[in-house]
Amino acid sequence: MNKNTQATRLASSLPWTGALVFLIPALSLITSFGIGLGSFLFVLALPFVWRDGRQALARHWPAVRWVVLAFAFNFAVTLAFFALRPEQPLNSVEKPLRMFCAVSALMVVLAVAPPRRALYWGAAVGAVGAFLLVGYQRVVLDIERPGGLTNAVIFGDMAVCLSLVALAAAIDVSQRRTQILWLLLGALAGLLASFVSATRGAWVALGLAALLLGRHVFIMRSTRMRVLLPAGLALVASLYFIPSSGMQDRIAQAISDVRAWNNGGDKFTNVGIRLELWKGAGMLIAERPLLGREPALAHARMKEYVAEGRLDPVALAPLHLHNDALDALVSGGVPGLLAWLGILVAPFVFFAREARQAAGRQPPRYALALAGMLIPLSYFGFSLTDTMFWSVKPSMFYALMVFILMGLCLNQKEKFGN
Repeated sequence: MNKNTQATRLASSLPWTGALVFLIPALSLITSFGIGLGSFLFVLALPFVWRDGRQALARHWPAVRWVVLAFAFNFAVTLAFFALRPEQPLNSVEKPLRMFCAVSALMVVLAVAPPRRALYWGAAVGAVGAFLLVGYQRVVLDIERPGGLTNAVIFGDMAVCLSLVALAAAIDVSQRRTQILWLLLGALAGLLASFVSATRGAWVALGLAALLLGRHVFIMRSTRMRVLLPAGLALVASLYFIPSSGMQDRIAQAISDVRAWNNGGDKFTNVGIRLELWKGAGMLIAERPLLGREPALAHARMKEYVAEGRLDPVALAPLHLHNDALDALVSGGVPGLLAWLGILVAPFVFFAREARQAAGRQPPRYALALAGMLIPLSYFGFSLTDTMFWSVKPSMFYALMVFILMGLCLNQKEKFGN
């Protein structure tokens, strides 16, 4: 049985896998259960395609190994700390284990080859749904910083990811006017949803995404996309000059918070708390740079800093440090930092290689690879001012999107050759 016949048979036996790929981004922000249900269903589907999924993973192992091993190392580090630290809670192992189990999504996608457009439309629908949700909360419920069914920061960050995936997908359908309009509508809706949530960390990620897209815009074959991408970026930048967008106020507020903190003024502000947390993190890291300490013990040590007058009490309010790199260093030392870097760098390098090979030759594979690069790059930007991997929802969204995009990208590679 050849590969095409095999894929057709599997697709007919599991017709809902395309729907599952669609539902991961579509339900990510408008439901509280979408991500968890999706990850469970991928694990549940794997036994039905185990043989084909295992063979496909083995076939692509040279290309995917560093990504899979990075997520395995992330889990192994947490498991090792759980075994070595009596005070480490059992639930600390759950999140990295579930992220590693998201490799099931890669195996299912490789085995069944669901349509890539299922992910595209899922991202667009999810972005539009996110905008409608926070728009309702802001206008009807009069919530100043709406965050949908989660907090405003995580909501705004994930909305940007959906927007960027929809934008990259437009490259694939750039010759179909109706489809590209729907995807661009989704991209715009995701950006607007993020702006309504007033999440400044998302703006940092958008700046990084603009640099990446600016570098790639000149090698796109579609003239339409070479025009639309810069125009879209210019539109986002222009929002700063519209007072009602709130960007000017939020940026001015951030500058004021930094000045107040630096001059010994009020530290109980969004930025002031972060700066005080980072100061405390530096003190914790200096004491135990190699292996760090369990988060509860780190928090207890920060209480001692406050009692000694070395740290302001505002640093005790959050249970995390609002920076993933610092959080990884404080709780896991050097191994923890390497684990965090691994799950960001390995996928980015994989997708960058795929984009380089597909540029100018395979628009579908190129669009998927570009979307794949934008996800870890955005999470890096988010992680500078928040802990995206502290919560289960953004952690699982990241892992599932990375592995689904990898599978779809490799399917295109097999279909059209290197």
